[in-house]
Amino acid sequence: MVTITPPPAPEPHRHRQIAESFGVDPARYDRTRADYPQAVVERVAGLELLDVGCGTGIVARQFLAAGRAVLGVEPDPRMASFAQGTGVEVEVATFEEWDPAGRTFDAVVSGTAWHWVDPVAGAAKAARVLRPGGVLAPFGNVHALPPAVAEALATTYRRLAPGSPLAVGRSEVPVRDAYRGLYARAADGIREAGGFDEPVLWRHDWERTYSRDELLDLVPTSGGLTTLPPDRLAEVLAAIGAAVDEMDGTVTLPYATWGLTAVRTSR
Repeated sequence: MVTITPPPAPEPHRHRQIAESFGVDPARYDRTRADYPQAVVERVAGLELLDVGCGTGIVARQFLAAGRAVLGVEPDPRMASFAQGTGVEVEVATFEEWDPAGRTFDAVVSGTAWHWVDPVAGAAKAARVLRPGGVLAPFGNVHALPPAVAEALATTYRRLAPGSPLAVGRSEVPVRDAYRGLYARAADGIREAGGFDEPVLWRHDWERTYSRDELLDLVPTSGGLTTLPPDRLAEVLAAIGAAVDEMDGTVTLPYATWGLTAVRTSR
């Protein structure tokens, strides 16, 4: 099976260059990144939420639409500015360095961003800002490209950047399954930090269909591609576009939303 490897392991939070590269084009990021399934939003209880690594505000707006109050924390000023322009209240800082100023919340959520947070320090910080019975709920979307598209991406990357994780076209573990590891590590961080009941991992599968142009708009927002020079990115997109053209111009991507929930103890 052809897959794309997941973000750098085992400690993606140390790869700050990638973590803060997504703001190179926040408008593209916001229009192409998928929303989260409504079932995922409904998993999180509470009226006052803190959204860690809120980015352009994709998941924050979903919670706002559901009648919740949301405060975002985002380290990239470009992403934060975009989110603020869509009506999301955002404070610019890494979560580890952010000052809650005595504020507490019913839930701490994080949409496809918790792996950029130190798993132990982040969990300890979440425990400090959560009310007893509150929930820490990081989750994230991951999609699998069709084999022909993934192989076109890997082949191009083997030529442009042979040492990149994106140059690996085949893996024994499909990418949607491999992302479980991100949340297993997050659960380990929660256990080490203390202050929570036993974390519960979960997964929600779904799919979304893209046209050729929509897929080529999405691909540059992926980690590893956000830092490519324009000429090399154009080569990657040309290879992917050619592969999609062989598939009648549309692609249905299988998605998995992985996540966990951990309840703050009263201790």
